Amino acid sequence: MVSILQSLSKTVHISLAIAVLLLVGLHFGGDGFAFDRYFFSWLFRYLHVLTGIMWIGLLWYFNFVQIPSMPNIPDEQKPAIGKVIAPKALFWFRWAALGTIITGLIVSYLNGYAHEAMTLGIGSGYGKSTAIGIGMWLGIIMAYNVWFIIWPNQKKALGMVECEPDEKAKSAKIAMITSRVNTLLSFPMLLSMVAAQNLY
Repeated sequence: MVSILQSLSKTVHISLAIAVLLLVGLHFGGDGFAFDRYFFSWLFRYLHVLTGIMWIGLLWYFNFVQIPSMPNIPDEQKPAIGKVIAPKALFWFRWAALGTIITGLIVSYLNGYAHEAMTLGIGSGYGKSTAIGIGMWLGIIMAYNVWFIIWPNQKKALGMVECEPDEKAKSAKIAMITSRVNTLLSFPMLLSMVAAQNLY
């Protein structure tokens, strides 16, 4: 067991296998379920939650752990963060953002509320459509920030793209401020999503 847990790949594969076995057990242990629109709605919602946890978890890691800790890290140790940890974290961060948006849009389509949500319920009654729509639009804005502001500027700040020292410092600040904007938007976004599922 210890050898499995020492490998992230093995740990993830075993976790996925347990999840699949659980799904099969729930299917055959109860009345079963059809592989229809409801099933795929559930599947994409599950993927939406998984990718969303990865995305927002990394956003909060950057803002609650990495950025505040950087001033306390000795200069000779900072390259380990900038050259090893940050690029890997940013890889998962940006793809999880994209995955969250795509799976969320698929869920809204499969459940028939995509149009009402994207128009914030205007003309079709407020309430659930407005709440989920606000959450969706905030998520889209945040994902835009990740791909088109944070990532291009982080590439410069981390030295992945050649630039002058002044531009590197400016890019680091832009990436940090935009990441803070996403942190600011994350609580209202999550509130709207959860409210739509539980208050209406």
